[in-house]
Amino acid sequence: MIYALLGALLFSFVAILTLLVTFGFPLGEYTLGGAHKVLPKHMRIATGISFIIQIFAILIILYVGNMITLPLSYTAAIWICLFFAIYLVINTAMNFFSNSKKEKYVMTPLSLICAICYLLTFLYH
Repeated sequence: MIYALLGALLFSFVAILTLLVTFGFPLGEYTLGGAHKVLPKHMRIATGISFIIQIFAILIILYVGNMITLPLSYTAAIWICLFFAIYLVINTAMNFFSNSKKEKYVMTPLSLICAICYLLTFLYH
């Protein structure tokens, strides 16, 4: 399913960005309100946890899109996919209201497209 593949690829970009921010790369203006170019260590812990959740979300959309198999109930995965669609809609709104122009103009559309991909994958699984 094309929606699942596109969602996984775009969300992989977000996950890679999150991983780089976690390791201290100066990309913090794209995340968490954009207040820090390099995130403080306590915020890097949060992004590290977020990275793990993002990898899980990528696996879920690929599973619901019938591109991979997982040792997880398909029904549960469908509802988890909807959860991530809703989460990404909320994330899109938060990015839109960010004071960081980088977060606002790069991450908002990226998050919105990912939300749409997760929603379409949920609807057309």
